[in-house]
Amino acid sequence: MKKRLMVVDDSRVMEYQICKMLEGTDFEVAAYCENGEEAITRYEEVKPDIVTMDIIMPGIDGLEAAQVIAEAHPEARIIMVSSLAYEDTINEAESIGAKLFLYKPIEREELIAALEQAML
Repeated sequence: MKKRLMVVDDSRVMEYQICKMLEGTDFEVAAYCENGEEAITRYEEVKPDIVTMDIIMPGIDGLEAAQVIAEAHPEARIIMVSSLAYEDTINEAESIGAKLFLYKPIEREELIAALEQAML
């Protein structure tokens, strides 16, 4: 059975790229959310194995959405994905409970490795 991924990113291109990268793997995109509000609302409905969360989005940003999800669901596996490489952002993501931090643009091998590591 494939592991279910919820992609949270305001860019549909990112969702498409992740779907393509996951072809032939043990992972699949089960849901796509365009913003933090939608991710918070849909997490309970989708019950994903892993969430990839962009940081910069309109409305509730990825850090705040990740914090809300992690508080309500301590078992949540969240991977932050962003082009922001600031140390304070990475530290905040870790303090929220994010498992990993990936930098855009994402390479297929690093995505798969991160997903597998998050499942441990």
